[in-house]
Amino acid sequence: MNTFAELNPALSTALNGVSPLPHWGLIQAQGEDAANFLHNQLSNDVLLLPVGQSRLAAFCSAKGRMQASFIVIKTAPDTVLLVLSQDLLAATLKRLSMFVLRAKVKMSDASAHWQLRGLLGDSARAVLAEASPWQTASADGAHAVALYPAVLGDTPVPRALWLGAPSQALPVGAELSTEVWAWAEVMSGVTLVTQPVFEAFVPQMLNYESVGGVNFKKGCYPGQEVVARSQFRGTLKRRTALVHSPVALGAGQNVFTPTDPEQPCATVVLSAARPDGQGFDALVSGTLESQHSGWRLGSSEGQVLDILALPYALLADI
Repeated sequence: MNTFAELNPALSTALNGVSPLPHWGLIQAQGEDAANFLHNQLSNDVLLLPVGQSRLAAFCSAKGRMQASFIVIKTAPDTVLLVLSQDLLAATLKRLSMFVLRAKVKMSDASAHWQLRGLLGDSARAVLAEASPWQTASADGAHAVALYPAVLGDTPVPRALWLGAPSQALPVGAELSTEVWAWAEVMSGVTLVTQPVFEAFVPQMLNYESVGGVNFKKGCYPGQEVVARSQFRGTLKRRTALVHSPVALGAGQNVFTPTDPEQPCATVVLSAARPDGQGFDALVSGTLESQHSGWRLGSSEGQVLDILALPYALLADI
């Protein structure tokens, strides 16, 4: 496997500033049962999440397949915010609301009540210094969540999510495009579920157990048995890898391997163009066996995908 530095020596100057996030939305859970309700629905611990802190979590079907994933932010004892892909917001809000029953919680689309921005480089450092992923800083009603950094070779570029009121002044930094933010997201190796890959993966297939998105000690939630069995019985056969391609890729696109040309072995999760125009990078979830035999886009004779090193270590199966 090649390192990113071998393919391109430096692109960090492009990753410095503030990006709009129109493709992300926000669900609010409010009420005295908000944290407990979400704790029973998501793959991570929400009940013991301290006020003012954040976590990554998945919302799964009964079969353990991810229907959405969130950056979870507890802003008050009775209020939890869920940042997710905008294209899944309406359906996810409807599904979560179906489970409320007698719980004292109100679920609502709160996207219009918040500004969402992605911070890269110095703009992220200015609000979070060198904070570890999922640590959160709050000031004047705004919240900033440290995300996994984009890693270029051996150089980590800080990333953060910022939420503020519509009237609030934005963090300082050059204006970046959503395309640059998407590329940084790819280079972090951590992404949210989107509509093209709805119910395509259990959390470990997106490496969520390795980046703080699954708590195996918490109580039951939809799909919990499948997720736990995948981890503890050695049945996990798919992981997400970082790849480079000279041609464009699309989320949900199939990937094949020459040793088994009849059926896809992997799926594109997220793709973005490099800011210097030198091709595309993507996150692809596929079988461990096929990662060793090689990946081709679209068919077994398609474009070769160059598998790069992940920017973080994977937890070993138990």
